[in-house]
Amino acid sequence: MGLHLITAMNALSEPNRFQIVELLRDGPLTVGEIAVKLGMLQPQTSKHLRVLNKAGIVKVEASANKRIYHLQQEPFQDIDAWLGSFRQLWNDRFDRLEDYLKQMQENENNN
Repeated sequence: MGLHLITAMNALSEPNRFQIVELLRDGPLTVGEIAVKLGMLQPQTSKHLRVLNKAGIVKVEASANKRIYHLQQEPFQDIDAWLGSFRQLWNDRFDRLEDYLKQMQENENNN
């Protein structure tokens, strides 16, 4: 697991940051909009957004006096690729379990 992936997962492990990411799934939002939707103070929200930005999860766009936050795709693609290796492992194990259970059922039916 690469350092970038660890940093992203670490940032997402904090519940408020996770909620911010969930909000941004629907589209870009300003700091103020995020703060209102989560019932947080703007400085607290900005702190969480800085962590997400540093981890590469969000990018910020300055527009006049507003800061608009967008999700970045790359960290989520990295997480998905990492999880994909486990999907294959578990699929293989479930296939072996299914074969074993079928064999047990056949043995019971033959007795």
